[in-house]
Amino acid sequence: MEVLPVAPRPRRRGRTALLVAGAVVLGLVAGTCAGYLVQADREPTKLPSLSQPTLPQAKGEGPEPLSAARDRRVKTDGDLRKLLLKKPAGAKDAEWLAGADGWMDQAEYADNYEDPAEIFGNLIGDEFRRAAVTGWETDESTVEIRLIQFRQEEAVAAADSVDSGQYWADSEDSTESWSIPGTGNGTAYTHTDPEIEAGYLPLYSAEAHARRGDIAVEIWVYDSKPISKKRIMDLAERQMERL
Repeated sequence: MEVLPVAPRPRRRGRTALLVAGAVVLGLVAGTCAGYLVQADREPTKLPSLSQPTLPQAKGEGPEPLSAARDRRVKTDGDLRKLLLKKPAGAKDAEWLAGADGWMDQAEYADNYEDPAEIFGNLIGDEFRRAAVTGWETDESTVEIRLIQFRQEEAVAAADSVDSGQYWADSEDSTESWSIPGTGNGTAYTHTDPEIEAGYLPLYSAEAHARRGDIAVEIWVYDSKPISKKRIMDLAERQMERL
């Protein structure tokens, strides 16, 4: 019968080891106390002086503040309605516009969507600040332009708003799109398939979504005839220039 080897037991630390450990601890404590006493009797050592070159100070007056024409925040913190495109000659005011006196509150803006209650809640999280709107009619055509401003203390909500508008515009069939110059990812769209309803003329649409700082721009055009690229691009470029 084979005898298996027995594993050695761990060695116990005896009383001698404990006494040695205690002596070491006492020695460290005593050495530390002696060190403090020696240091207390010594004269304080002077620190070397700091060596730092003398920096020349600029002379003359500081730069002039930006003029209102160059300071974008002066524009966007003022009356937002003044930045909207003006109604063209011969056009009629759009009496169907939501809001009052060119302003839309949060509830009125949310009411433009299929689920206003959900959008209203989202706008709270997006730090909705205010919205300005204008619109006009010419024969069988309508135009609506909205400027939606966000506080943007926690998130870049204007960019998210533009991304959302572009997502839904791209999702429609028979859609053509073009980048709006000078806007980063601003995009204009035309939808070549009209909405057809019995008893009404066909309804063609075009739209544009872009942003400038904390302002999201929405442009909507409807007509009984196809809307050209030149037409929606002209509106988008001129509106962005005003911002």
